[in-house]
Amino acid sequence: MQTVTYNIPRISCGHCVHSIKMEVSELEGVQTVEAAADTKQATITFQDPATEESIKALLAEINFPAVQ
Repeated sequence: MQTVTYNIPRISCGHCVHSIKMEVSELEGVQTVEAAADTKQATITFQDPATEESIKALLAEINFPAVQ
């Protein structure tokens, strides 16, 4: 299992946080998703078949691209 934290500058409110949690948690292999508007970060714990690449691609697809 792996945990990563991404900076996501587009997080601005609770709705953004909710969208990220709902969408990313549906990705197979994702165990937990925590996001916060005040820090503009999301911390995601995952295992195979999820990968950092697939998580970042999904975040970009839902209009919350991650930067590091």
